[in-house]
Amino acid sequence: MNSRFVVSALFLLAVAGCGDVDLKRKPKTPEYRFAPIQRSDVVRTVEATGTITPRKAKNGIPVGAQVNGKIIKLFVDYNSVVTNGQVVALIDPQVYEANYKSAVAQLHVNRANVEVREAALKSCEAELVLAEKVHKRKAALVEKSMAPVAELDNAVEALLKAKASLESAKASLKSAKASVQQSEAAADQAKANLDYCTIVSPVNGIVIDRKVEEGETVVSSMNAVPVLTIAEDLKSIWVEATIPEADVGNIKVGQRVTFTADAYRRRFTGSVKQIRRAATTTNNVVTYPIIIEAENPGEILFPGMTATLSIETARADDVVVVSAAALRFRPKEEDRASGELPRGRKIWFVGPDGKLTPFVVEEGVSDTAFTEIRNGKDLEGKMAVVGYVTAATRAHGDKTVNPFSPKYPQRNKNKGTAPEPKK
Repeated sequence: MNSRFVVSALFLLAVAGCGDVDLKRKPKTPEYRFAPIQRSDVVRTVEATGTITPRKAKNGIPVGAQVNGKIIKLFVDYNSVVTNGQVVALIDPQVYEANYKSAVAQLHVNRANVEVREAALKSCEAELVLAEKVHKRKAALVEKSMAPVAELDNAVEALLKAKASLESAKASLKSAKASVQQSEAAADQAKANLDYCTIVSPVNGIVIDRKVEEGETVVSSMNAVPVLTIAEDLKSIWVEATIPEADVGNIKVGQRVTFTADAYRRRFTGSVKQIRRAATTTNNVVTYPIIIEAENPGEILFPGMTATLSIETARADDVVVVSAAALRFRPKEEDRASGELPRGRKIWFVGPDGKLTPFVVEEGVSDTAFTEIRNGKDLEGKMAVVGYVTAATRAHGDKTVNPFSPKYPQRNKNKGTAPEPKK
């Protein structure tokens, strides 16, 4: 029993001694994760999706029939290339030709009537001249008592009738001329209706939709009946995208845009053409439409395709950059070098004494991963602290460089900003 007691006592003393040693052990030196400061390109973008549309008209330009009748001929089909003024369809013109001929004939009748009225007016003018002479002569004779007063009265009556006939002839001539104008308008309308039987393309473009077949009758009432839809010259296209109100302030006309379409393994480039102010609210999210104009080489982009856009709102080429994580790092107070902490955004470096020293950064262009350091000319090649090494980061096998930090972009290899298409 005594020997067991002695062994137990010695074991307890050994444990106690070990505890004293642990309590006196120095604090462990902190380990940091780093990110290099180096030169690169920084591009700030706004990402969006949009729909490819023809220029000027989102759904194409509808070409319709303005008169009723049977389509007797279609000169184009889907994907037909058309030019401005080209005949694309023909409506049976027989009825409209007859109406036009009738209107022209009535115009000739009314013009002849004007000639008759002009002749009648001249006759009335001549009668008035004669009546005035007779009245003057009778008045002189009556004044000399060489003719009875009754003859003078008859002369006055004839003069008044001649004047009234003249006024009536003038009114008739005006009415005849008005009838001519009315007939001219009717003839013009009949001619226009006849011309509407020939349907022509209003623009240069390509037929993207056809609404009717040959032999089909179109009935136009208040609105023109669609016959074809033409997309204006698809050598260049528009992309209509919606931008949230939080980002629209960064969008400016002329900014460079790159985009991809799911149908092709390539990038396309364009520029912001228009920022529209017609806001749309969906689920309490306010968005604004913007229009991007882009070239369409080979006309391979079709209306209605979905485009994935990157709008370049700011860019800095070949500048000193640092990981954005370095600007978010906040060291513990005991790990900092002594002294007053400067104001402003800072990055931290490990000093010769193992303490962290700050450097106040003058920020330039920043994207989600990297930030330009405008005053960082002398920092190139140094390692900025981005965080502490933890059990989680140590498990990934790298305790110096942040394993989760994004990779620096390769210069001159990504002048566009849209993501690379999947292969």
